[in-house]
Amino acid sequence: MAVTTDTTLVAAEPAPIDVDLTSTALLIIDMQRDFMEPGGFGETLGNDVSQLARAVAPIAALLAAARGNGMTVIHTREGHLPDLSDAPPAKIERGAPSLRIGDPGPMGRVLIRGEAGHDIIPELYPVEGEIVIDKPGKGAFYATTLGADLKAREIDTLLVCGVTTEVCVNTTVREANDRGYRCIVIADGCASYFPEFHEMGLKMIKAQGGIFGWVTDSAVVIDAINNSESAVGTFNRIAAGASR
Repeated sequence: MAVTTDTTLVAAEPAPIDVDLTSTALLIIDMQRDFMEPGGFGETLGNDVSQLARAVAPIAALLAAARGNGMTVIHTREGHLPDLSDAPPAKIERGAPSLRIGDPGPMGRVLIRGEAGHDIIPELYPVEGEIVIDKPGKGAFYATTLGADLKAREIDTLLVCGVTTEVCVNTTVREANDRGYRCIVIADGCASYFPEFHEMGLKMIKAQGGIFGWVTDSAVVIDAINNSESAVGTFNRIAAGASR
């Protein structure tokens, strides 16, 4: 049986890009309470966590469209084992935060897997069947199963959003680019504690003809998804009809 593809042209910078939604995944980076909420790791570093809130609604809308189409959805969480064996001393000791990684905080031990602060915010919480990648570093490919998960699903294009633009989003996009993935970064679905870093982070991705990838807005991608009849979405609707 021939594999059906559904290619749609998505407006982006530095140029439009043809996207086959059947081989595309939505990758949501680190929308965790420790970064997004007061009392978490982000605030211990002296950051204004309210700066990240602007990304939540665009991501939620994109996530709903991706789920409705049956696309692969992947969430990542940065954090460490309780014994800190996967946390380099240089990372733990950097700067002068009010609390360091592993210290007890308002949402449990800071940036530790299994603690409340490590989990994803309720507005974007994963549903059954969605992949959750726990990563010890800034990039989502380092010391994780992400590469194998994408290969198993024959994914070659990533819609990337999350926080922060210049750190975990940029690091993951660069890792993905080196591995041959096409990355489309959702500008309004990313945010930084520093608005100027957000702006420059996006410029770095799309510079020099898209040296690391493409940049577009959530509304553009949602429109492409909603007006597409992908093989994945079609299969899901056929299966649902057959089960009635």
